[in-house]
Amino acid sequence: MWALIVSITIRQFLKKQSSSTMLSWLMVIYLVPVVGILAYLIFGEINLGKRRANAFKALTAEYMQWFDKISQCREIISRHPSPLSEPLFDLTQKRLGIPCVEGNELHILDNPQTIMQSIIADIDAAKHSVNMIFYIWFDGGMVEDVMKALIRAVRRGVKVRLLLDSVGSRAFFKGKNYPYMQQQGIDIAEALHVNLFRVFLRRIDLRQHRKIIVIDNRIAYTGSMNMVDPKFFKQDRHVGEWIDIMVRINGPVSAVLNGLQALDWEMETGQKSTLELPRRPILEIENHNAHAVQILATGPGFPDDLMEQSLATAIFSARKSISITSPYFVPSHNIAEALRIAALRGVEVSLIVPAKNDSLMVHWASRTFFEDLLAAGVKIYHFEQGLLHTKSILIDNRLVLVGTVNMDMRSFLLNFEVTMLVEDISFASEISLLHENYMNSSSRLTYGSWSTRPLYYRIIEKLFFLFSPLL
Repeated sequence: MWALIVSITIRQFLKKQSSSTMLSWLMVIYLVPVVGILAYLIFGEINLGKRRANAFKALTAEYMQWFDKISQCREIISRHPSPLSEPLFDLTQKRLGIPCVEGNELHILDNPQTIMQSIIADIDAAKHSVNMIFYIWFDGGMVEDVMKALIRAVRRGVKVRLLLDSVGSRAFFKGKNYPYMQQQGIDIAEALHVNLFRVFLRRIDLRQHRKIIVIDNRIAYTGSMNMVDPKFFKQDRHVGEWIDIMVRINGPVSAVLNGLQALDWEMETGQKSTLELPRRPILEIENHNAHAVQILATGPGFPDDLMEQSLATAIFSARKSISITSPYFVPSHNIAEALRIAALRGVEVSLIVPAKNDSLMVHWASRTFFEDLLAAGVKIYHFEQGLLHTKSILIDNRLVLVGTVNMDMRSFLLNFEVTMLVEDISFASEISLLHENYMNSSSRLTYGSWSTRPLYYRIIEKLFFLFSPLL
């Protein structure tokens, strides 16, 4: 046991990671050695497994060549980003290899019924393919209507592929609709299957957290909403209905999302997809507004720390305002400090988080940063009309980051995520209005009231925060 403790300690000092993560692991290992060692062997390393890692490396190189072909489609490739978006777009393109695509029509859908009706209408209009990725597929309510639309599409000769996370969708895989949908001709694959017999060979809590729908390589959806009906989903958690958004995309960047879905699909199934290069711009590209979208794909095997670097770049680019919504706000110290510095230099920073959270640990750990942020002038709002699950950032009312990424280390390092980086004036206006509506349904914290909270609250916050790098 001591040999393992010494080995893990040396590994912690040599490993590239934050000091808080290192100290958290050392604390667990030395305070509860048996439990700590076992936990580290299972969760301590970001390990895809040898077979999966080799396959991912080969496939990534292949798909990067395809993304490079998109770069040759000059009529849709961004050429003149603004000074606000240029640093972020340059970082993403150079590290990831996916180009920024112009000429896209984007709209926010923020009502569950509207989202489902729009998805169903587009599925019913599909002619060739419907490709999906979801972390959670949960049967019941309007999800049954989506299933029926997919079955109708298959019967018309449309190819339907559905990739679902093994853990997030475990209730679906155990239910009756899973075999029924397969019998109807829908291809369904289980992403990152959990095998308890191989826990020491591959980390079992790496999850497929993306939410993507691509129809005929032209229409796409992504955002924070899983394939669930909020009226039926997690009603026993007593946090209210989950509040989400999806972005409907009509334009050439849909092909990029289709390529990302194809990469994930081939990774799990070994089946190749027929990929088409994007079509012409949908909206006219103007000098002041190119309707530009950069897809940011992150996760194990993708460039290290790219999500955190992108967030920091966006925050430091702000000159007037930053507005953030996140259900799980347990960021790294670097991101929290970037927000604090932004407020200190005069940027209006607003943070909207749910008043009630379905994760007890996150509920307490997220509060650790509140006092310093409030003291710097950050406005913090507690959303009180349900569990605010939307993940979005608005910079200077022009640059938007929206997708599946939570403000926590799990999303930064462990989950396969997708984020849209958008420079589009009309779309930014929609996000601004959305955030304003969220604020109107929230109560605002004040530094005076927060700084006088009970001492035992502070102790609980610190105790849970010690484990935040491990959440």
